[in-house]
Amino acid sequence: MSFSSPSCIAQALSALTEADADAAAMAQARQMQLTKPPGSLGRLEALAVFFAGWQRRERPAIDRGRVLVFAGNHGVAVHGVSAFPAAVTAQMVANFAAGGAAINALATAAGLEFDVVPLDLDTPTADFTLAPAMTEAACLAALTAGADAVDPGLDLIVLGEMGIGNSTAAAALAARSFGGGAADWVGPGTGVDAGGLARKIDVVDRALAFHRAAPLDPFETLRRVGGREIAAIAGAVLRARQLRIPVILDGFISSSAVAPLAASSPAITAHCIAGHCSAEPGHERLLRKLGLDPLLSLDMRLGEGSGGAVAASIVRAALAAHGRMATFAEAGVAAGG
Repeated sequence: MSFSSPSCIAQALSALTEADADAAAMAQARQMQLTKPPGSLGRLEALAVFFAGWQRRERPAIDRGRVLVFAGNHGVAVHGVSAFPAAVTAQMVANFAAGGAAINALATAAGLEFDVVPLDLDTPTADFTLAPAMTEAACLAALTAGADAVDPGLDLIVLGEMGIGNSTAAAALAARSFGGGAADWVGPGTGVDAGGLARKIDVVDRALAFHRAAPLDPFETLRRVGGREIAAIAGAVLRARQLRIPVILDGFISSSAVAPLAASSPAITAHCIAGHCSAEPGHERLLRKLGLDPLLSLDMRLGEGSGGAVAASIVRAALAAHGRMATFAEAGVAAGG
């Protein structure tokens, strides 16, 4: 999928693939025959049916899953909205490549491949309190980079990010997509103090005011107050939907990448799972707007796809129970009446 013009997002959203209802129904019927009381595995059963629909088979599996982390730098970081300097983005990308980050360990534990995609780290986006964060060309390039990173042979994608200042962009995206002021969406991010939090709120309020007259379509929202790594996540979500690959979204920033798309087309989240609800205050509210119920709530706020990777282990458990359990007939166990 190549995003050659701004209209490509609208075109993609108008032609969303759907899950296979017949495969989901067969998976649900299998759940009713397994050696357990119906519904006794709770949400694990729903996950199995969800994956059956998107994989179009009664017994879905994750033979190949991958964590995709996109990285970008933000011009808005000049306002002191993060507890860390912008140089940390490139340093952490090097750490990812060397296998030394939390997400490397968590991806391995979940049996997932890992890839990091840095996006023009030497060229931060513009300060979006004064100008659009990206030109049209830069935003289209980021969307395309995200789509290109999606391997059609994957059974699951976990989407994560790295970018100093990107929780500020996420708050602005959520506000432009779903309304409210900066104070409704801004949180501590990397752990800023009270002064840092006040600066973030002021920065987001100024950005919302600066771009108030701009169109509210998904592309304009992403390019004006987003970032390259956030636009790339949006591109990956759209490409995964085209290929019917289920997606686990990580935290607040990953979820914010979907916000402009969902504000225009709520059905875009149908192939998405919220891996967890992070400790970032705006995340719970954003998930409600997206219609996503998180699998986990572990007070995590690292990003990197970390919460999504942990959630992938829950998915594996759900599919293992669904695919490997005996039916009442196979086990010679009397079914309930």
